[in-house]
Amino acid sequence: MVLTYDDALDVHLDNAIPVLDSLGLKATFYITANASKGRMYDWKRVAQNGHELGNHTLYHPCLGGEGREWVIPENDLRNYNTQEIVREIEMTELYLRALDGKSSRTFAYTCGDTETSEGSFIPEIKDKFTALRGVDSQLNHIETMDFTDIKCYGLDGHSAEEMIQWAEKAREENALLVILFHGVGGGHSLNVSLENHRKFLEYLKTNEADYWVTTMEEAAQHCKDQKP
Repeated sequence: MVLTYDDALDVHLDNAIPVLDSLGLKATFYITANASKGRMYDWKRVAQNGHELGNHTLYHPCLGGEGREWVIPENDLRNYNTQEIVREIEMTELYLRALDGKSSRTFAYTCGDTETSEGSFIPEIKDKFTALRGVDSQLNHIETMDFTDIKCYGLDGHSAEEMIQWAEKAREENALLVILFHGVGGGHSLNVSLENHRKFLEYLKTNEADYWVTTMEEAAQHCKDQKP
């Protein structure tokens, strides 16, 4: 089981981290470096407390176009070439290493997008990370796991009961469940309430004998070691 939080939001520091730490649960926070700079020392403490700081680019570029009018031209991946996104990812890696001192981590595609104007940039970054997380809502089974596209369930108004159902299905199938949080008690249009967030985490703690809750980097490395 992996809990991931995207975009380096203030609510992750203010709302999610206190609950996680109170229960002794570790998570992965996908850091957009530009968004995190105002609280970089808070993020450094997050890493020191055992959470993973994952790479989520420097400026969070996404593919623009119809339905994506919120993507400004300078952050539109259609206006990037492959070298530009790779350099942005590499600069974020240097930033994160300055915070946590680590040379091994995972990456999450911004908006789940994997292409620039020149096509897929996956071949240029796949060997830089233990795994790359996508956004498709599926469980991950070790026999078929694609470490360049780890599946996850994104949250938007979901209840704790729904999350518990995903967890129980993963347990039954001996699969890796990855959950993607954005807003936690606000802070993003994709949001889960504080109550449902806490209730789900408390369920995981209560049933810790049944679930290994860890970082994306550690889970991916374990799956690689176990993969047939």
